[in-house]
Amino acid sequence: MIPYNKELSDAVIRIRRDLHQIPEIGFDLPQTVAYVTRELAALGLTPKYYVNRSGITAVIEGNCPGKNVALRADMDALPIREETGLPFASNNGNMHACGHDGHTAMLLGAAKLLCGHRVFPGRVTLLFQPAEENLGGARDMVADGCLEGVDALFGMHAGLLTDAKPGTFSFRKGPIMASFDSYDITIRGSGCHGARPEDGVDPIVVAAQLISALQTLASREHRATDPYVFTIGSIHGG
Repeated sequence: MIPYNKELSDAVIRIRRDLHQIPEIGFDLPQTVAYVTRELAALGLTPKYYVNRSGITAVIEGNCPGKNVALRADMDALPIREETGLPFASNNGNMHACGHDGHTAMLLGAAKLLCGHRVFPGRVTLLFQPAEENLGGARDMVADGCLEGVDALFGMHAGLLTDAKPGTFSFRKGPIMASFDSYDITIRGSGCHGARPEDGVDPIVVAAQLISALQTLASREHRATDPYVFTIGSIHGG
């Protein structure tokens, strides 16, 4: 057991706040990749790049032969304008609203810890993934060979359970997070005078009926014991 290290904790907080100020989207992560590269180089590690230099791996060698275990973090942010008022808030129109700045900071913290205590067999591969937000970053990284020679891979997500206490981990067998699938529905009607609605097809009423009906997909068309969420995130009409 390695005791609490305030210097390491402060470093992880610093890295997370630095990254929080430079959120980037999808595969277009030049500032983030440059930042991670500098941190890895400062530890004496040699980064290897994937998917047009948007993803990174680096290997930490242990003190004797053994397995190759990969630790994975994602790096991309969301196209959301930040309005937190924090002193380290982003001002570029994007935001690390899903915690990927924390994931990257924790993996760099793990790198610092492992580089300072190489008392483990085999090697640890650090894997920094782009485009987690439904853009296929994991698929493209794997296709580009990032897992070649890897025996096992571990990843995590901060703040997954809102009622979890700080300093705790949650596990389960099988999938723990849902896939993200988006959709668009277009409703077209025909106009008429408001006093003679029978002469037209009102898309506003159709949309209202559809929104209510779609909620039954979860309650009446899906197994109650399987986690499932159907969300209508926005509606635009005239």
